[in-house]
Parts: sequence; C-alpha cells; structure tokens
Amino acid sequence: MAVNASPGAPQRPTWHTHYALAMLATIYVFNYIDRLVISILIEPIKAEFGISDTQIGLLSGVAFAIFYTLFGFPFGRLSDRIGRKPVIAIACIAWSGMTMLCGLATSFAMLLLFRIGVAVGEAGGTAPSVAMVSDLYPPEKRSRALSVFLMGPSLGAVLGLGLGGWIAQTYGWRTAFLVIGAPGVLLGLLLWLTVRNPAPPAPVTPAAGATKEKWTHTLRELLATPGFLLVVLAGTLAAVMGYAIGTWNPSFMIRSHDLSMQHAGLLVGLGGGLSATVGTLLCGSVTDRLVARDPGWQLGVPLIACLISVPLGLGFYLWPAGVAFHLGAIPIPEAYFFYLAFSFAATWWSVPCFGAISHLFPPNRLAQATAIFVMGMTLFGVGLGPIVVGSLSDFFAASIGKEALRYALASTVALYVLTALCLLAAIPAYRRRLGRAASRQGTAAAGA
Repeated sequence: MAVNASPGAPQRPTWHTHYALAMLATIYVFNYIDRLVISILIEPIKAEFGISDTQIGLLSGVAFAIFYTLFGFPFGRLSDRIGRKPVIAIACIAWSGMTMLCGLATSFAMLLLFRIGVAVGEAGGTAPSVAMVSDLYPPEKRSRALSVFLMGPSLGAVLGLGLGGWIAQTYGWRTAFLVIGAPGVLLGLLLWLTVRNPAPPAPVTPAAGATKEKWTHTLRELLATPGFLLVVLAGTLAAVMGYAIGTWNPSFMIRSHDLSMQHAGLLVGLGGGLSATVGTLLCGSVTDRLVARDPGWQLGVPLIACLISVPLGLGFYLWPAGVAFHLGAIPIPEAYFFYLAFSFAATWWSVPCFGAISHLFPPNRLAQATAIFVMGMTLFGVGLGPIVVGSLSDFFAASIGKEALRYALASTVALYVLTALCLLAAIPAYRRRLGRAASRQGTAAAGA
C-alpha cells in the first residue's frame, strides 16, 4: 500500500526545490547554534553577573521551553493560513536579532528577556519549515528531504559549541552572541528574496479547508487523529533522553573518564555530532525505501532504532574507565566507541516521526500538527531532561559518589524502551489512517 500524497504536492522536484531545502536546512543549523551557544558561555556569564546555577537553568532551559511552547502552535497555525516562507523568514530574522541583543545585555534580567525573545522567534521556525519541506517534496522522497533538514541539531551542536567557545575565549562572550546571531539576519532576508513560496495548502474537504474555524476546534481534531498522540508521546520521551544526554555527556566524560573539559567537549561535540549527522542522513534514505514496500515502516524504523540504541547507550555509560589509545594528546576512552554507535542510532527516531506526521495530515493543518509535536519535545525535553538526570545523580551520589552521574544517565536510557512501545502501539492506527485516506483519494479520482 502506497503512502497517500498530499494535495498539491509537487511530483518532480526541481533545482528550485533543492535550493529551498538547502536554505531551510542552513537556517535550521543556525537555529540550533543560536539555541545552544549559551551553554558554552555559562561560566563567563555567571562571573560577570554574579548569578547562580539555578538562574542559569532558568535562562537556558525552563524559560526558553515555556515561551517556545506557548508560541509554537499559533505560529504553526499562521503558516498554515498565510504560507510557510514569510513566517520562517521573519522568525529567523527575529531570533537572530535577539541573539545579537544578548551580547548587549547589561544585567541578568535583560539577558533573560532577550533569551525569551530568541525562544519566541525560534517557535516560528521548526514547524513551518517541516511543513514547507513536505510541501516541496512528494511522499516517496519526503523522509530523505527531511533528513537533510534535520541535520540542524547535530551540526548546530558541533558549530555552536566549537565556534562559540573559540570566539568567547578569544574575544569575549558578548562578541560570541553578536557573531553567532548576525548570519541568521542575512539568511532570513535571503530566504524571503530568493526562495519561491510553495503553493498555498490545498484543502482536502470543505471542512478541512475552512480557514475561519476556531483554533480550539482544529486542536481537538488534530489530537483526535488516530495514532497522532502516540507519535507525539514517542517524540517527547525520546527528546527527554536526547536533551538529557546532550547536557550531561561532557560532565560524564570528565567525571567518569578523567578527561579535561577541552577534550570532553571535543570528543562529545565533534565525534558525536558527526556520527549523528551521518545517522540522520542515512535514516531518511532507508525509511523511504522501506515505506515504498509497507507504510508501517515509517514508524517501524524508529522503533527498531530505539531498541538498538538501548544496549549501545548502556554500553557507553556502564563500560568501566580505560583508555583505548591516544589521538595526539587526547585519550580515547574504550567506552567512546559505544558512544559513536549510540549517537549514530539514537537519531533515527526524529526523521521518520516528522515524516509520519506529514503523511497523517493535509497540508492546511500540517504546520499546526508539527507544532504540537515540537512543543511536546521542547517543553518536556528542554524543561525536564537535564533536571531528571541531575536529580537522579544527586539521589545516587550519597551511595556512589562521583560515579552517580554514570548510573543516572544509564537509567534514563530506559526511555528509549518506552519510546519503542509507543511507536509499536501507533503502527496499527497509522496504517488504518493512511488506508482510509488512500481510499478517499481513489474515490475522488474515480468520480473526477
């Protein structure tokens, strides 16, 4: 059974299509650079403003997650009504400008306000961009296209931490914000001026295409879609794990494997980031090939990947300390090989889940549905992931000492098992939904 095509979706991508995808992918990389750069600037910011770790947590996690979540659905709804390109372009310019303003903050309160501005701007980036990629590419090529777009988090982590840290060390943390934010302003303008706006979302039925229906009615119908809430829950659980390990992995390498801060950042950021990037790209191609045989593979691929990730993650966190070899002056722990494999496999849930949402909903509701998915990932991933691991580490510290973080991280790997169970439960409803959609399209085509 083939996956149903979205109305109005182009069947033959052109160079204009690929150029638009390249622009969206580049913007998404800078989205994550702007989001993550603050994590490498924590120490100089604390020193200048005299703030606590709790205030840093508010600045980098909770406040960002709340405002990102609050504005995600309205921006998704707006892009479903007026088109993707203007929302993405304005959002990119806004969050980039706010990132630059962070470098001009003269107090913690001002810095917090500007970071909230970054969160509000970025809320208008991800969901409309995923919807625009889905508008540009037909279903049978969509996962591959999304895999190119979703390299953003991996490359953003590599560039944001590496480049931001170098700029801050050489020129100061304020300059890092200014330099990191500036390209996004130009990219937003370039998107607006040079990328063709896809055709407005076409309604499937008069009810679905009604542009004046209340947002509460739309929200209820989205949440009632069979299988959708299970996919959202799966993405949320995986994101909690993802943000937790992204925050604590450098500290784990320092505490349990006696690496320096510089070496831990290099191994985690560069090695893990590149491995995750390769995994993301390969995932899209594999998913499209398998879905051509059976649409259930759209959720089957991330299910298998989550189960494979569990032993790899446990191997990384529980393998005893020991150096395999030295790469120049950098000691390479034996457990690091588990980490590279874990980084490769643990990213395989995101592309298929975004792709599944693009197949579940018509174009005029796609950005709103994607916004709900991203909101769950952000609110609970950013808001809870680091706190869950930190709390477990404090709990284990009384009996384990400095190895507490090792077992806290190993415990959270179980979230991938729950993710896999959610995906398994969603597959039957997902198949039925696509089957009904294909049947309706076949009936409409016969009538025409």
